[in-house]
Amino acid sequence: MLKKIRVVLAWVFWIGITLLLLDFTGTLHAYLGWMAKVQFLPAVLAVNVGVIAALVLLTLLFGRIYCSVICPLGVFQDGVSHLGTRKSKAPYKYRPEAKWLRYSVLAVFVILLIAGVQAAVALLAPYSAYGRMVQNLLQPLYLWGNNLLALWAERMGSYAFYTKEVWMRSLPTFIIAVVTLVVVVALSFKGGRTYCNSICPVGTTLSFFSRFAMFRPVIDHSKCKHCKACELHCKAQCIAIGKDTEHIDYSRCVDCFNCVDSCKFDALQYRYAWGSSSNKAQDKDEKDILGTSSSNKAQNKDEGRRAMIAGTVALVGAAALKGVEARAQEAAKKVDGGFANLLPKQAPEREVPVTPPGSASVKDFYRRCTACQLCVAECPNNVLRPSGDLEHLMQPEMSFEKGWCRPECTRCSELCPAGAIQKISREEKTQYHVGTSHVNLDLCVSSSGQANCGKCAQVCPSGAIQMVKNEETGLLFPVVAEELCTGCGACEHLCPVRPVSAITVNGKFQHV
Repeated sequence: MLKKIRVVLAWVFWIGITLLLLDFTGTLHAYLGWMAKVQFLPAVLAVNVGVIAALVLLTLLFGRIYCSVICPLGVFQDGVSHLGTRKSKAPYKYRPEAKWLRYSVLAVFVILLIAGVQAAVALLAPYSAYGRMVQNLLQPLYLWGNNLLALWAERMGSYAFYTKEVWMRSLPTFIIAVVTLVVVVALSFKGGRTYCNSICPVGTTLSFFSRFAMFRPVIDHSKCKHCKACELHCKAQCIAIGKDTEHIDYSRCVDCFNCVDSCKFDALQYRYAWGSSSNKAQDKDEKDILGTSSSNKAQNKDEGRRAMIAGTVALVGAAALKGVEARAQEAAKKVDGGFANLLPKQAPEREVPVTPPGSASVKDFYRRCTACQLCVAECPNNVLRPSGDLEHLMQPEMSFEKGWCRPECTRCSELCPAGAIQKISREEKTQYHVGTSHVNLDLCVSSSGQANCGKCAQVCPSGAIQMVKNEETGLLFPVVAEELCTGCGACEHLCPVRPVSAITVNGKFQHV
């Protein structure tokens, strides 16, 4: 029964967070947004003391329930490991804790976090890794399905669905998402929770508390027949059963309850065990019992070969994808009336990146952001996309080739779980000056006399742009009042000059 309850709750959280990352309408975040805010690392960066205390208390009471129920990457690994071991009678075997790897990764993670190297931190954070995989690999399929429904609905005279453009926001982030998927699947297909108990910094952090959990799986030594059923079904590979050894490593146990469910002699129960130990003293030959035999070494070699093959496939796929993207860009040229080829917009070189309204400053935004891609997936105007800059790799930035940041939209501020974007109202958004527009008179068709344009002044929602007459040439050219400009990007997006707009937005280090 315990396992069934855990599986149901895990499915609820996993489906909820996945739908939240897929949704582009903004409907679901009002109901499911809290699921993102109870993730461990976002709560730490948001200094959400209530959530952090609740998760630590949950672990001290019941063990690493967070890893088996709340963490979407953990639940995803369970699904993959189930596929990999469903036909195997003895899927797992005890493995000693790789302390050097676990604590080295955690130490590096903490140092990078303190140093503010969030791009590297985002590579290891489980919620962020899962968010990237969903947004880059699954959301395009979801959008194509939506667009197919929108086509059918339109033919039936219904507007229940509307089309949404599908496009690649960042090639580097896409490649990282593919590699992450390959690594996680390779580790969990036969190794169960190897990623959680060897690499994941959140799992290692919670393991400090799970050692002292009040409720945990406990072996009744008088009933144990040493059949090893619990060891062979432990996806965390933390149970060792030998002739004189009955050992559970509680720091790695994720409370999946497979061991309790598989024991036929009622020798293993999940019960109150505060301050007690269920582990017998291990004998001197424990190394042999703990699985360091030659068969294990051969298995490790096989896994190394599989990981190498998977990595090669990922690299080849990335190279092929780059070629496909180049051809797609060539085919994406639009035609105006069948005569003129319109080049797609290109992002200009910005001196300072533009971060969303609600972020206090560029530095504060990138210090808190976990690159989970939730805001990118939810942005209705296609303004947010992962940065390709090495310093802020995978973290969102604003760019205006596909749209501009409308004054009435505050969706990203409502759903950011890490506090990188503070929740703001529509009225408060007008007070955020995230950037300033700059005019390149050499590109402007109005100042050069090629056309009587003035489009930027017409569309500016804050009235920051005025057309001024050049006394020498008699031509009009745009002038920006920087104190009024909010950096919404309407002028840059709607400027007819291509491929780089004649008016572009540079970010401001301090927004308020």
